[in-house]
Amino acid sequence: MTDSNLTAALPAPVAEYVRACNAFETDALSAVFAGDALVNDTRREFRGRPAIRRWIEREIIGDKVTMDVRHVRHQHGITVVDAVMDGEYDKTSLPAELVLTHYFNVADGYVTLLVITHNNPTPAWA
Repeated sequence: MTDSNLTAALPAPVAEYVRACNAFETDALSAVFAGDALVNDTRREFRGRPAIRRWIEREIIGDKVTMDVRHVRHQHGITVVDAVMDGEYDKTSLPAELVLTHYFNVADGYVTLLVITHNNPTPAWA
């Protein structure tokens, strides 16, 4: 379960992203994004809130994806969140503990950019 001290370090839209993701709330999750936001999920791009909402419905809510935040850092205006992911997605060839790094840019109270990657380095908390 995500440590509340870690989520306290998050900008409000990013904290709401994590909360809404774990609660499977499509509307709340969609609402954190700016109208012209961009999501890049492992090299696939979704531009604008309608496309992002379809991605959320299919790949986050549909697959019951949850995030267990393990590390948060801020670098040059970007919030970087390492989280252990779980859900009902195809886990073939994935590690037992799947850690994805989420790079959030926030402006005017909305997520304007989210890039999600599967990095291989040892997590900072290890």
